[in-house]
Amino acid sequence: MRTSIRPTVAEIDLGAVQRNLARFRRVVGPSVAVFGVVKADAYGHGAVPVARALEPLCNALAVSLVEEGLELRAAGIRAPIFVLGAYYNRHQDDVIAQRLTPVVYDVGDLERFGGAAARRGRRIDVHVKVDTGMSRLGVSVAELPGVLARFDDLTGLRLAGLCTHFASADLPDASVTEEALGKFEGCLELARRAGFTELAHHAANSAAAVRFPRARFSAVRPGLALFGAMPSRHVGVADLEPTLRLSTRIMALHDIPVGTPVSYGGLWRAARPSRVATLPVGYADGYPRHVRDACALVAGRRVPVVGAVCMDMLMIDVTDVPVAEAGMGSVVTLIGRDGGEEITIDEIAGWAGTLSYEILCGISKRVPRILRDAAITRDTRKPRP
Repeated sequence: MRTSIRPTVAEIDLGAVQRNLARFRRVVGPSVAVFGVVKADAYGHGAVPVARALEPLCNALAVSLVEEGLELRAAGIRAPIFVLGAYYNRHQDDVIAQRLTPVVYDVGDLERFGGAAARRGRRIDVHVKVDTGMSRLGVSVAELPGVLARFDDLTGLRLAGLCTHFASADLPDASVTEEALGKFEGCLELARRAGFTELAHHAANSAAAVRFPRARFSAVRPGLALFGAMPSRHVGVADLEPTLRLSTRIMALHDIPVGTPVSYGGLWRAARPSRVATLPVGYADGYPRHVRDACALVAGRRVPVVGAVCMDMLMIDVTDVPVAEAGMGSVVTLIGRDGGEEITIDEIAGWAGTLSYEILCGISKRVPRILRDAAITRDTRKPRP
């Protein structure tokens, strides 16, 4: 969308994405491959520009949907792309044609990919996902021997990797993840005994890669960490940089007397003579509807969000900000830094009673993304997947 009419924009710092990747690499070590996860429009940052920034520095990229992989290929991304959790339907030929690497969790899909590869006279790589306790996707541990045996007959397929996903890596109780790790290690040993000795093994998202060194195996799949956040206070990486700043400008000002209600339902009423500013941003843009005790930044000062957030607008109380600094057109920061103050993704998530993932992914397409160019360099030290 154009950026010259409504002033609500999300600024994306691609250089910070690259620097966060470098910090994450220092945590997991130089021998571990990194598959940068850019699903869900790169967590709201823009899949294509983020993928371009990460491509020279990651061993591979990862998406959730076939459509997301096709978007990257159409944009000229040439790196390996793993499709982690797609519903493939009958589009195995598209996956193969666009050189996407499927992660298969269903024996039927394994058969369909085998047939599609045979029709093309090709031999393609697939990874198999094992369910170690998420109960979402993956062949069961008990099914794995039979799945491995199918590769003897499916000559168009090469088993290139085994993977899993952890349900509780960011929670205080480590025992659930340790148990899942034990199951996955048992699967790797079973595969080795079956003759699959050169597989890529990957299990860890951002949280698991940081908290459980044992879970790093040959590759890790960071997503949220690349964008300067972590999923809970129980896990962290030093000096991660926020990569998104959401800002707008004041579009209206009202001086209201004591007792005046603001927004739908009159949920907030002025306890003093107040100056209320209206902003052209709302829950249709991804600012959460049900925030409580939320703040924005005006001229480096925290000011409260007042009243119910509307679809296209929200209101802030600027009574304590000098008129010269909170006038028509003044900049308001909803996520990010202004002077010595900063509002983080985690704060917004806390005010909304949700997760940082949801806040980032929820910033809608009608908010233009303003890109800060990345200093793209080729990292010759990255291990091969």
